[in-house]
Order: sequence, then structure tokens, then C-alpha cells
Amino acid sequence: MIKVTKVTENWQLAGVYYVRTEGMCKGFNIPLNVEFSDDGEHRDYSVLTVDGFPVGTCRINLLSEKLAKIERVCILETHRGQSLGKKLIEETEKRLQVQGITKIEIHSRDKAVGFYEKLGYTADFNRVEQGFFPEVYMEKELN
Repeated sequence: MIKVTKVTENWQLAGVYYVRTEGMCKGFNIPLNVEFSDDGEHRDYSVLTVDGFPVGTCRINLLSEKLAKIERVCILETHRGQSLGKKLIEETEKRLQVQGITKIEIHSRDKAVGFYEKLGYTADFNRVEQGFFPEVYMEKELN
């Protein structure tokens, strides 16, 4: 069973950290202190589980009453190509829409731009940040 859940329990947060450690730290050689440097209690997370096991996550940063940024999107490599990333983003968008959010920003890895474009996001290639990999600014208006 595939489920996307708003993180409210410590065990769910442990799942988030597991996915980010495996997917981002080990997958892209991002040091732990960098990957988790700006995590705090003010953050909001979604965790995607398959049969109760965490395989995907994203973090939500509310920038204003109507604007949110989806950050730290990660699906474990073993579970990519199964439309789980799509489900994670779509369910997170629904939750944000219920909260009154009308616009979402994402800074996408350059290699994932096509994935987000299929979900209705628009890339601005004039706004690219360089870190461990190039990140392209993307946005989407919610209906």
C-alpha cells in the first residue's frame, strides 16, 4: 500500500531522515551537516511509504499566506520509476491547497526539470543556483 502522510510523529520523522540520508547524503555525496543544516521545528514534512516503509519525502516551507516552497524532494533510488515522486508531489500539493496556498516554488535539480514540467511546473532558466548540482527555479499556480 502506497501512502503519503503529513509527518506528525517521531517515527515518521525518522523515516524522513532515513530517506534523505540514503538518497541525498549517500546518493549525491552531500555531507550530513549540510543536508540537515537548516532543518528545524518550523518545518513541515510529507513522507511517502510503501507497505509501511519510508521510500520518499519532501519538506514544505511556508513562505507567505499563499506561497509555499517544496524542498528536499527525494525518492529512494530503489523505488524510482514507479510514479511515486508524482504521487508525493500531487498529494503534497493537495494538502497545501487545503491550507490556502495558491502558488508553489521548487528548486529542481537540473536533471529533474522534465519531471516537474510534466506536473505543471514552469522552469526559469535565468534563475539557476549552483550547489552540489545546478538547481533551477520552478513554480506552479494551483487552481
